[in-house]
Amino acid sequence: MIAVARFLVLAGAVLMIAGGLIYLAARFGVIPGRLPGDIRFERGNFTCVLALGTSILISVILTVLLNLISRWLNK
Repeated sequence: MIAVARFLVLAGAVLMIAGGLIYLAARFGVIPGRLPGDIRFERGNFTCVLALGTSILISVILTVLLNLISRWLNK
């Protein structure tokens, strides 16, 4: 039961951090699809966004978070 409690506390903390990061990103104008490195094609009514910069940023953030979580759980 202790493992379940730890997981729920950790999941809540991760959701709070993610919500805070999304709030800060929106407040400072960091919008996915509009970061440096994102490729955007617009022609008439057609728009195609290749969010390379956004996906790299999300990958780095998730890698750091998951490494911290795994180290915390393996204590």
